[in-house]
Amino acid sequence: MRRAAARHPGGGFCHSQIFNKVLTVSWRRALAVRSPFRPKATEALVTSTSTPPGLVRFNALQERAAAAVLHEVCASTAWVRRLLAARPYRTADELYAAGDAAMTELTTADLEEAMAGHPPIGRPKPGDPTSVREQRGMAGASEELRAEMLELNLAYQERFGHVFLICATGRTAEQMRDAVKERLGNAPEQEREIVRAELGKINRIRLTRLLHTA
Repeated sequence: MRRAAARHPGGGFCHSQIFNKVLTVSWRRALAVRSPFRPKATEALVTSTSTPPGLVRFNALQERAAAAVLHEVCASTAWVRRLLAARPYRTADELYAAGDAAMTELTTADLEEAMAGHPPIGRPKPGDPTSVREQRGMAGASEELRAEMLELNLAYQERFGHVFLICATGRTAEQMRDAVKERLGNAPEQEREIVRAELGKINRIRLTRLLHTA
């Protein structure tokens, strides 16, 4: 038979039982503290970081050097200033979002400055690996297609007053030719917003390359 727990005349448990309970709780807490499976705070901090090494380097640059890097991405002074003002960035997504937001705020003059940094499709800047890489789709174009693209570029510039701009990465020569033909019929206001969107795509690609280039 189980013995009834001893009680004091007032109805409470005896001191020995209370002491045993306190001792058991203390022992369990001690085991939990000493357990080798509990992660250290420093370990959790290391594994939770997601900042790319390229972003760490960019954040650490002096302002003039960082401005030069951003100018290679986009020739708009206003765009560069807005991204500089928002440093440091904790993640790549923060940088991309800042770039997108800055692009939406560019004036017509800012857009013209940004477009001036891009060579015509089919005529990449000599010695510029970026424009050569981005216009890779024109590399295998026939002479006939190149001549047609030149004529279309001239017609576009005459109509809108600036270079035909498109995110050429991943596009074939035929796709770019078809795009300029289609956009020649746009109103200037509509074309300006298309240019803004294409610049945003180009900037994103260039920022991604910046962050992931050793």
